[in-house]
Amino acid sequence: MSKRSLSFLLLLLLLLSASQTRCNSSSSSSRKSSPSRTEEPTGKNLVQSQSAEQFMKWVRFVGSLKHTLYAASKNKAFPSFTLTVSKNPATGDFTSIQDAVDSLPPINVLRVVIKVKAGVYTEKVNIPPFKSFITIEGEGAKNTVVQWGDTAQTVGSRGLPLGTFNSATFAVNSPYFIAKNITFKNTTPVPAPGATGKQAVAFRISGDTAAFLGCRFLGAQDTLYDHVGRHYYKDCYIEGSVDFIFGNGLSLFEGCHVHAIAPVTGALTAQGRSSLLEDTGFSFVNCKVTGSGALYLGRAWGHFSRVVFAYTYMDNIIIPQGWTVFYGQYKCTGPGASFAGRVAWSRELTDEEAEPFISLAFIDGSEWIKL
Repeated sequence: MSKRSLSFLLLLLLLLSASQTRCNSSSSSSRKSSPSRTEEPTGKNLVQSQSAEQFMKWVRFVGSLKHTLYAASKNKAFPSFTLTVSKNPATGDFTSIQDAVDSLPPINVLRVVIKVKAGVYTEKVNIPPFKSFITIEGEGAKNTVVQWGDTAQTVGSRGLPLGTFNSATFAVNSPYFIAKNITFKNTTPVPAPGATGKQAVAFRISGDTAAFLGCRFLGAQDTLYDHVGRHYYKDCYIEGSVDFIFGNGLSLFEGCHVHAIAPVTGALTAQGRSSLLEDTGFSFVNCKVTGSGALYLGRAWGHFSRVVFAYTYMDNIIIPQGWTVFYGQYKCTGPGASFAGRVAWSRELTDEEAEPFISLAFIDGSEWIKL
């Protein structure tokens, strides 16, 4: 073969390779789950990125099947199995919840029920992004407790403060998580007014389509970090002092008891919606708000924070102004529910305005929740 023919062949191969790369890049970037980015990964990073995209595509497919979360044994797509955690090695598969989680494959595709026997488990637990379909089930919320005591200023293994995000006693980063009848606790005491670095998260949920039934969340400042995703809390007890339900999730709290323990002044919510384009917010329906001190129903964290209380009993601890940002109420009761004295940018919602916030449709629940 002549040198000119060889050169032409090499040029042709290069052009074909470049064309194929552009096609693959275009296909990947057009997928709904692919994040916007300034440059495409190459080599090993490209393989990892494509694997992650394929897995998330599968997760969305499973979600579209409307599988029954609260009756996992009837999951038609995949079988399920059970692990047991017990303080007594003779009666369980593991003695810590984290060990049970670590035993699962890096990419979990089965509904796994981790039954946690009664006891106090002093440990931090972290569920990574691809360990989906995990259920944590205790033997009664007052009998089964997971606790730790980190704060935002706790120094981590790298010699730097953990920050609020990493202070969580229990953190979930994967979709389709369920928790039943268990307590998540941060043991850090209530900070003094004006103290800094005392954010102490008991539970952080950073995965989509998570459900909590009969759980307790105990802490002081920043107890429940409802970070991102659609979440459902049913018959739960949530306790704290300042911003003790916060984040940028799209979440429905139904039949929950919210209890303030602020010694002087506290705030219940700090919702992080920062743009009109974000479909996030908190809705409390048929709940109860009690406690000590004086309590704001919510204060600004995002410029477009969105929180609604409907059919909720409010004790006489509520500061009359109620809100420091635009929030709404609908047919609430109790001495703290009076709309007289509320700030001008809050409002009593009409039936039409309240309707989108007071059912499972608020979180697309009919697609992924079956009670």
